[in-house]
Amino acid sequence: MVAAVFHSPRPTTLEPPASIALDTSPPVVKPEPPVGTPRKPPYDWRELAGKVLPPVLGMALLIGIWALLTMRSTTFPTPAATFVEAVKVFSDPFYSNGPNDQGIGWNILFSLERVAIGFGLAALVGIPMGFAIGRFEVLNRALSPLISLLRPVSPLAWLPIGLLVFKAANPAAIWTIFICSIWPMIINTAVGVQRVPADYLNVARVLNLSEWKVVTKILFPAVLPYMLTGVRLSVGTAWLVIVAAEMLTGGVGIGFWVWDEWNNLNVPHILIAILVIGVVGLLLELLLVNIAKRFSFDES
Repeated sequence: MVAAVFHSPRPTTLEPPASIALDTSPPVVKPEPPVGTPRKPPYDWRELAGKVLPPVLGMALLIGIWALLTMRSTTFPTPAATFVEAVKVFSDPFYSNGPNDQGIGWNILFSLERVAIGFGLAALVGIPMGFAIGRFEVLNRALSPLISLLRPVSPLAWLPIGLLVFKAANPAAIWTIFICSIWPMIINTAVGVQRVPADYLNVARVLNLSEWKVVTKILFPAVLPYMLTGVRLSVGTAWLVIVAAEMLTGGVGIGFWVWDEWNNLNVPHILIAILVIGVVGLLLELLLVNIAKRFSFDES
């Protein structure tokens, strides 16, 4: 009889080779590389050159032509001589040797004061009148011919009326600024009111809004860009008018300063005054253009 001998299997374990070492440390997670911040695009110097170079070249061309025309002139000053006089004038712009002998700085400030008063009065009258003319057809038909008749009148024609009524030079100059700068504000404001979409006014009628709310909540926001355009044109007109008015009325102001230098045959000072008048007018224009951009919107 064959005896079967059963042997229980021996447990087998896998031993790692001696050359392989077990790594029991926790896995190391490699940090992801930080996302780089986007680099700023390089400054476009060509765009800056395109904005700066044309005005500089234009000014250089003007000075060059001026220098060529005055090389052999004994009456008209050269650019170099005018620059020397400008340095003297602006070295002490606020001196005062009496009411009729003051620096160019004081003259500019007095002119700006008259412009501010005359323009402010024109805005107080012209803007509400423009709203009324644009809002009511009867007023539009009644006043439009009158505005068309008076608007082209020269400021020098209004000045004698001011002298006759006010009996003084300063109020007459302010009156001239007022009457000449009021028309752009009236016209542009009225046009803006007339171009307000009819749907806005129909909604106001449906909601039964009062006239005050129609003006303040609907008309004013819609008309503001037009109104600011009229204001910008009026300021330019006021600055032009004050120079001519001060030449005739005398006293203190940039216009009187020009006329006084002409009486003294000081042509370099006249050229300096022309440059100053242009720079001040340009600064006023840029200021109002920037203000208008803040309140403008795209109707599309």
